[in-house]
Amino acid sequence: MTALYDRVQAAAAAVRGPGRPPQVGLILGSGLGGYADSLVGKRAVPYAEIPHFPQSHVVGHAGKLVFGERGGAHCVAMQGRVHLYEGHSAETVSFPARVLVALGAKVIIVTNAAGGLNPDWTPGTLMLIRDHIDMLRDHALRGPNDERLGPRFPDMTQAYAPELRVLAKTAAKEKGIPLAEGVYVAMPGPTYETPAEVKMLQTVGADATGMSTVPEVVVARHMGARVIGISCITNQAAGITGNALSHDEVTDTATRVRATFESLLDAILTRLVTSGELDA
Repeated sequence: MTALYDRVQAAAAAVRGPGRPPQVGLILGSGLGGYADSLVGKRAVPYAEIPHFPQSHVVGHAGKLVFGERGGAHCVAMQGRVHLYEGHSAETVSFPARVLVALGAKVIIVTNAAGGLNPDWTPGTLMLIRDHIDMLRDHALRGPNDERLGPRFPDMTQAYAPELRVLAKTAAKEKGIPLAEGVYVAMPGPTYETPAEVKMLQTVGADATGMSTVPEVVVARHMGARVIGISCITNQAAGITGNALSHDEVTDTATRVRATFESLLDAILTRLVTSGELDA
């Protein structure tokens, strides 16, 4: 099999366009992919046309890589992602994030729809990810390491860049957008957690749970990019309200708060540009 490094470079070369390379990579979760359509001068490439790129088959994940500008930042956005529960390895799930960094993105903004473990947070709450807990049972860096991509044992002390979390909170405050902050835990899915699992996750300190994000963050950090993570709390997890859970609830809530979420992303991109963080 072709080495991971070579596959990443081949995928990046296939989609790299003229002009300035992207400064920011956007990974857009369930119901949030429409933000990519707002990019100025957009150029979209279906995942199916990108060598080695995994295909997304989940409702709410369009499966396109979109280039364009927003808030003065040159961006490349993933409209949808693949997940471990679709049968992929963590290495495969995280491959697109590697391509974003290979294309030039120094900052990765990763978003997701998540179940709320904090009973004080209602559906529609936006949560800035302070840290994460990985319970996926597979790791994106498992197997031989290629030093061209990153070190064998990367430090994850600051998986979510503290200075960029401050920037995101400042941007939210300026826009009058409430922004919670907490810990995200990744579970393998595709079942939603049981009430007993929810109680366990609350006990270990998690505020939100989902089925993505962590492998992408791990490889972005492995390759030296800085990360901002934001969850949209689309429902309260099992056992908190007693209600049954469904993917329709996830996408409906994500759609309801889409305008607010997009306004927050706009504010963050603008502040990244004006603060000089993209020149770092």
